[in-house]
Amino acid sequence: MLIYFKIADKFNIIDKPNERSSHTKTTIRGGGIIFLVAIIISGTLDQQYFIPMIGASIIGIISFIDDRITLSSRIRVLFHLAAVTLMFYFLPVFGILSWWAIVMLYILVIGTINAYNFMDGINGITGLYSLVVLGGLQYVNLCQSSFAAPDMIWFPIISCLVFLYFNFRKKAKCFAGDVGSITMAFWVIMLIMQLILKTDNYSYILFLSVYGVETALTIIHRLYLKQNIFDAHRLHLYQLMANEQKMPHLIVSSIYALSQMLIIVLIIFGEFNFYTLVALILIPLILIYTFMKPRLMVKLSD
Repeated sequence: MLIYFKIADKFNIIDKPNERSSHTKTTIRGGGIIFLVAIIISGTLDQQYFIPMIGASIIGIISFIDDRITLSSRIRVLFHLAAVTLMFYFLPVFGILSWWAIVMLYILVIGTINAYNFMDGINGITGLYSLVVLGGLQYVNLCQSSFAAPDMIWFPIISCLVFLYFNFRKKAKCFAGDVGSITMAFWVIMLIMQLILKTDNYSYILFLSVYGVETALTIIHRLYLKQNIFDAHRLHLYQLMANEQKMPHLIVSSIYALSQMLIIVLIIFGEFNFYTLVALILIPLILIYTFMKPRLMVKLSD
């Protein structure tokens, strides 16, 4: 990370605040490259994961380039498709699912990767949330159902801890950038899918339920407002809490991480079937979002 700071400073890889930002200081961007470094190290040490490591490298490098120079969405999608194809080949899903299910899975995975990226807007949120999800996956891997080489989770966990040392601050020394959030999303989704295929238990999808509900409902809200959902905005719940209500970033990030941690604990230790878990988790999340959103937007409308 310290080496990257010197490189970023030399080549002016910085994030300048604008009217859509949740920060006010110019800050080093792309610190999440440490996630990609961790994945490359782990994939190199265990050749079994060489293919998804290449996929993560493809999507990470194009995201880092996009952090520097804004690329067209068509170019990004092509690289995302290539990376996800390598993920699917590794898992493998091509020999399991029908063609239409694979098409739907492409849409779901690429959409989730971008949703993970949309949620990266305040100090600490990506690092903490990813740490919680990876921690839950590692617990399942070591104590309940072995589905992945432990180092494939340990290395990303270590990278989250290092990143948080520089990012989980009132004045962050760096932001993750697209290279961080998108690369981490790719790896987390790959691990979750690997676990689901091993156990045939779809409940593990809910390891990303907090981000999922927030993103889906925010998109619905923006469509209702007749906004372009691909344009930058500040209508996520966490943005309203941090920007309009002036809640400290670190508290907001901790709320999201702790909420997802409680859900993961329920999934791991609760003896509920998939549909019961969906009801127990998604209904309260939806109600919290719909109850809080109008109240948080009062100041925005003023």
